[in-house]
Amino acid sequence: MTTEHFSSDGVDIAFLDQGEGEPILLIHGFASNIVVNWGATGWIDTLKRAGRRVIAMDVRGHGQSAKLYDPEMYRVERLARDAANLVGHLGLGRADVMGYSMGGRIGAFLAVEHPAVVRSLIIGGLGMALIDGMGGEDVIVAALEAPSLDDVKAGPGLAYRKFAEQTGSDIKALAACMRVARETVAPEQLATIDVPVLIAVGENDQVAGSPQELGTFIPNSQVLVIPRRDHMLATADRTFIAAVLDFLQQRP
Repeated sequence: MTTEHFSSDGVDIAFLDQGEGEPILLIHGFASNIVVNWGATGWIDTLKRAGRRVIAMDVRGHGQSAKLYDPEMYRVERLARDAANLVGHLGLGRADVMGYSMGGRIGAFLAVEHPAVVRSLIIGGLGMALIDGMGGEDVIVAALEAPSLDDVKAGPGLAYRKFAEQTGSDIKALAACMRVARETVAPEQLATIDVPVLIAVGENDQVAGSPQELGTFIPNSQVLVIPRRDHMLATADRTFIAAVLDFLQQRP
């Protein structure tokens, strides 16, 4: 995949821009990137076949975007601003936005703080953890900062460290990101979102929190529980993909 780059408040951000039609912005999850989250899962090709212009960004600290080591540079407000800046850079006006896990958190912040650029919002892999927090972040940071994989104990931290190494990530940058990119959104902020929202979480997801409960705080939202899927396997699930395509077709 050929990516382009632009400067977002002085930070180099890599992005992909393919296809024609109404634009949709894709924001990947923690320790992932455009290729892993959206390319290998078939999302980019599927959306293009559905007549969409697909824009996908590597979140700062990930993929081909700039690697930063000051945790303050990863405040979710900054990550959401990168997304808003990309929409502006491409002259899109506004776009449908889909984020998975951390990308869903960024998408929610984008809808709250930059509502003019969001036409609709799809929050994947994230339920009440958006409000209550995910938990266990310190364990993940410790695992990422461990000297080697052999020094990490079994558990969630080990899974994240393995995934980070598999994706060829800058582990030091990811540790800095995890320290702060777990900020929550207050219910009263979510209540200000006035675009169509789809919340989709795997039935066996132990990370996301309840999608049904999150839906009670977001007006004009609908909830999809993806059968028999956990946090990782839900990403490319056919039920999820079909629901997103239907949501995009039906939204005003």
